[in-house]
Amino acid sequence: MRPISLLFVFFFLIIDITAQTIEDDFEGSGTITSWFGDDCNVNTNYLNPFQQGINTSDTVLEYDDIGGQYANVRFDVTNNFNLSSNNSFTLKIYLPSSSTSGSQPNQISLKLQDGTLAAPWSTQSEIIKPLLFDQWQTITFNFENDSYINLDPNSQAPTERTDFNRVVIQVNGENNNDQVVAYIDDFYYDGTIFVDPVFDHLVWSDEFDGNGALNATKWFHQTQIPSGGNWYNGEIQHYTDRIDNSFVSGGFLNIVAQKEVFTDQGYTKQYTSARLNSKFAFTYGKIEVRAKLPTGIGTWPAIWMLGQNINESGAYWQTEGFGTTSWPACGEIDIMEHWGNNQNYVQSAMHTPSSFGGTDNFGGQNVPTASTEFHIYTLEWSSEKMVFSVDGIEHYTYNPIVKNADTWPFDSNQYLLFNIAIEPGIDSNFIASSMVIDYVRIYQESSLTVGSLDPNKKLRLYPIPVTDVLNISTHHLANYDVELQIIDVNGRLVFQDHYQTNESKISLNASFLKQGLYFIKLTFENGESSTLKFLKH
Repeated sequence: MRPISLLFVFFFLIIDITAQTIEDDFEGSGTITSWFGDDCNVNTNYLNPFQQGINTSDTVLEYDDIGGQYANVRFDVTNNFNLSSNNSFTLKIYLPSSSTSGSQPNQISLKLQDGTLAAPWSTQSEIIKPLLFDQWQTITFNFENDSYINLDPNSQAPTERTDFNRVVIQVNGENNNDQVVAYIDDFYYDGTIFVDPVFDHLVWSDEFDGNGALNATKWFHQTQIPSGGNWYNGEIQHYTDRIDNSFVSGGFLNIVAQKEVFTDQGYTKQYTSARLNSKFAFTYGKIEVRAKLPTGIGTWPAIWMLGQNINESGAYWQTEGFGTTSWPACGEIDIMEHWGNNQNYVQSAMHTPSSFGGTDNFGGQNVPTASTEFHIYTLEWSSEKMVFSVDGIEHYTYNPIVKNADTWPFDSNQYLLFNIAIEPGIDSNFIASSMVIDYVRIYQESSLTVGSLDPNKKLRLYPIPVTDVLNISTHHLANYDVELQIIDVNGRLVFQDHYQTNESKISLNASFLKQGLYFIKLTFENGESSTLKFLKH
């Protein structure tokens, strides 16, 4: 039975984590809850009939192959394994000589499959190991170094794949009707899997109370025309900061696109609208916008996001000194786009250096009342994926297998934009139409910091996720002696040292850490302490 440290239990009690160990000691403290037998009886709370040798634990899993041709036991995980850095599965097994029939070779195989497929075995990868009778053995399946069998010979090496979410264990092979009873204990995967975070803490919102101009502490009107005198994609509108084009009334934000002759910045155009930038930028969270969309062929409303680092002249964060990166390297997230010439359809899309403009990364759904009723447009953005939905109905998930600067420039701050663009093919009879927004709300995980520090002295880790150097912001904590500990998700202490907070930050070389989730605990000379979590890429 694998011991679980008190430190491990403590951290799991106080911190909501985004990674999970995959293990089961069959004593009630495992994380696997979906064991299932195919033509095989499975009992995950069976009294250990052979308390001897390397395994004296009280309970084990009983594997009882009753003669099924393809008997096995299996379980699924909520998110897929990433075998690029953690690729070993270990278990203990006891195979009694008196409990087998037939003349099959004594062996155990561990198969990885995609449980979402109609034929999950069709792309499986398998490792087979020999077994001895009448003794507990520890068997390790390493999908990087062990010989493996891909059922589909065209499949990539297991360490290059991220489509596995099912583990299958089979004793004494398949394609036979022989009977086998075996006992399994202490199943363990040497990595973790991503667990969807719970975004339950409201960090920023606008309910659009009051009447008149927008709240200038929250919104910026982007009006500067790009060089050349026209907005992108051939759009033909002026964006203005006038109340005619954006105002609050009765608890709603109105963005109004209208037909009118308007001259600004030396250019005369026939249509006006508004483009709003949020003065709030963030990384990861859930964004909800309750909105009713405009109508009219040629209207193009959008609820979307851009990297805070975009170097677009006239954008709010550019004017604040953050503009260092061009589009699409800054990343663009289109939470909702709607085109008046496709009235009942809304779309979400991603623009990155790997796919931009007419991107391949998009999805949508029909919303027949998009312009007559309010709907909630939602993005859930984590370090792993983007999930888009309307009224809770998901229509697109972006989760590239390889996450790098080309596919995933989304581990840094983004900000919100609302606008209605006018396409060159606008209906000649169009006069005016509005996008009406009831609210915008941004949620993130509850505070990552626990402990007794004064809120004004709250610590901050950056960048998250970290690759090489982890910085710990220690503003307001000058001249403190601090003990720093790094603990992995299994409660193991992997690093410890002492520092003096004589500057505004502590910089720690984290390159030696494996990919995964860690906790960092800082204990100050006055006895105060704080624990934070971080992801290592």
